[in-house]
Amino acid sequence: MRLRNKPWAEEFINEHQDVILQNPEQHKGNWAAVFGNNHPIHIEVGTGKGQFVLGMALQNPDINYIGIELYDSVIVCALERIIEADKPANLRLLKVNGANLQDYFAKGDVSQVYLNFSDPWPKIRHAKRRLTHEGFLAIYENILIDQGEIHFKTDNRGLFEYSLVSMNAYGMVLNYVSLDLHANMPEDNVMTEYEEKFSAKGQPIYRLECQFK
Repeated sequence: MRLRNKPWAEEFINEHQDVILQNPEQHKGNWAAVFGNNHPIHIEVGTGKGQFVLGMALQNPDINYIGIELYDSVIVCALERIIEADKPANLRLLKVNGANLQDYFAKGDVSQVYLNFSDPWPKIRHAKRRLTHEGFLAIYENILIDQGEIHFKTDNRGLFEYSLVSMNAYGMVLNYVSLDLHANMPEDNVMTEYEEKFSAKGQPIYRLECQFK
């Protein structure tokens, strides 16, 4: 993703702290106070411009969603979308690094993790940066409920194959695998921006659902 500098981004973010939460570490273990309910929390790591996490929040009002995105110039696009949708009460954003999730979530805070069209980091020496590397799987396990799930989508076959091996080696249970998601599109599928782009070009979308034991 090419990042264009938006000099107004920081000020815009600060004006909407009801959506992009400041000091999220203060809510660790007590996210119910943020949302005002005890509904399950699903997070998307690498939420990009927010199309997926917003669509999920609108489709499932009884689930709380948190989009994780590090870059100002990207998260403001998600923020603009959320404002246009009248700021759904079950949706928040965090401008933090996904490698530090344990700073913001305690064990059991999160019920499900979404990984959508993550950077494949194709070079072997960069494998530890892949969001399905065992190091990241350990982070997710430490914030998810028991038997919590990860839902993963990508257009990159190499990353998908790597993820299958990585998750299997970690001892996870694969509940669902699709090598062409759109060939039999689930009715409740919410597409990301990249998913729309790649599927329009005829590229298959790979998807899996896996679960910690």
